[in-house]
Amino acid sequence: MTSLMTIEEICGLKEHCSGSVLENTIQLAVEIAREGREGRKIGTLFVVSDAAEVIKRSRNLILDPLYGHPAEKRKICDPELRETLKELAQLDGAFIVSGEGIVISAARYINASATNIELPMGLGSRHVAAASITRDTQAVAVVVSESSIVRIFNEGRLIAEIIPEMWLFRKESVKLTGPYQETTLEDLKIITIK
Repeated sequence: MTSLMTIEEICGLKEHCSGSVLENTIQLAVEIAREGREGRKIGTLFVVSDAAEVIKRSRNLILDPLYGHPAEKRKICDPELRETLKELAQLDGAFIVSGEGIVISAARYINASATNIELPMGLGSRHVAAASITRDTQAVAVVVSESSIVRIFNEGRLIAEIIPEMWLFRKESVKLTGPYQETTLEDLKIITIK
């Protein structure tokens, strides 16, 4: 793995990649990893950005459940769509998300090749598909593993692993206002409010 990268650094060199779209996608993936569906863990794949090229390198596994719905109803940041996407994540296949945050398609089979792909042992076909599509396009892939870990792929490589509880802790950490004092006690940070 490479050094820690920010979302802006991941999207920075891509033509149509919005940091807020990628962050919303990661947040949704973390929720799916943590919550599962109907009491069981599920896995899924989100391919973000370079949607036209990703569509060319994929096909639908079933009739697309998002086909024909207006774009304003398919925004990944829309709370009403998020619950629908969590339900659709139970289906086999990937979600294709445009750089503008519109979920273009669901239940897509990614034409993947493991040629020149190096993955840690134990990662399966969903991860190969993520590595392959990011190697061949300008997309970023977000994988929800059935082991409840979220992995991010860029340029054919695994660049980040997210443990959902740690991500949520970072997002929901307490913000203190007013005067306070930090005291360090053997790697334990204690914050005292004055």
